[in-house]
Amino acid sequence: MGLRARHGRTALLLLSAGYLLYRARAHRAAWSLFGQTVLITGGSRGLGFAIARRAVDAGARVAICGRDAASLGRAHRALQGGQGQALALTCDVTDRAAVDAMLSVVRDLYGPVDLLVTCAGAIAVGPLASLERTEFERTVDVNFWGTVHPTLAVLPEMRQRGAGRIAHISSIGGKVGVPHLAAYSASKFAVAGFSEALRAEVAADGVHVTTIFPGLMRTGSPRHARFTGDHRAEHAWFTVGDSLPLVSVDAERAAARILLGCQRGEAEIVFPLAARAAVLGRALAPGAAARVLSIVNRLLPQGPAHPTPARSGAESASRLAPSALTALTNAAERRYNQLPDAAVPAAI
Repeated sequence: MGLRARHGRTALLLLSAGYLLYRARAHRAAWSLFGQTVLITGGSRGLGFAIARRAVDAGARVAICGRDAASLGRAHRALQGGQGQALALTCDVTDRAAVDAMLSVVRDLYGPVDLLVTCAGAIAVGPLASLERTEFERTVDVNFWGTVHPTLAVLPEMRQRGAGRIAHISSIGGKVGVPHLAAYSASKFAVAGFSEALRAEVAADGVHVTTIFPGLMRTGSPRHARFTGDHRAEHAWFTVGDSLPLVSVDAERAAARILLGCQRGEAEIVFPLAARAAVLGRALAPGAAARVLSIVNRLLPQGPAHPTPARSGAESASRLAPSALTALTNAAERRYNQLPDAAVPAAI
């Protein structure tokens, strides 16, 4: 064997050993959810609900909050019977006073929050020209201020006791600006910046901050998204894309990955593979990535070049969505509590 080959083999062995050591340390350092108080904003449906089910099953005391009392009630019933406990509270996370009042109830019943997961979110889909200014305001209010308010509410106690975990749900749209998602991407970039700055400031206080950048997930959420321009065409491409098994990830897998990252205290989580590839491509070749995104934009529906009223996904049905092409998203609607007055499965 030549000298170069031996050096290459040695380097490979050292890299492999380093990776195994990292995984072993991460496994040993994993923080247990059992008996911990977990607050999940936007926990009544979608990804937040999937995370709540896993946390309850792991023995945590889980408080979820949301604005819709009916979906909260269904979620609360579905969360009963696990190892842990569940509490459901009505709260508008864009309202600082409402967040403080909700948190006061959680403290009284469960004690201080050990893990905060900010899942409350809003999304507007459509060409920039079709977005009314109010869609930007609404999206930023929910996604950004809905992250900041609960974070600042739990942070003083975490810093005082020198322990705590915070998980902010950003998006692949918080790493890569996506056409027809301008307001959403702007709000998620803001979440990412806030989360990164916060991580640096509180690390010395024993508080772990994890920023999550998911790609497409099958949570059944398109029916609650808002669509502008040619709203039926926008809903169709968004929902079909959300259902592609090789591009999107099941919400249960996403929830498991997020909780594992929180337990390990990871700084960032980017998934699935398609999302990681997009982030890497933009970092290595931003000019080429911009050209690809411009091509994608030309393939998307071209609606009227003026602001149009937003319609919900439920109001934007077409022959393509719902259809056989959106079967996985259709199934996720029931599984993750997106449908009104539907029985929600409790088991993971």
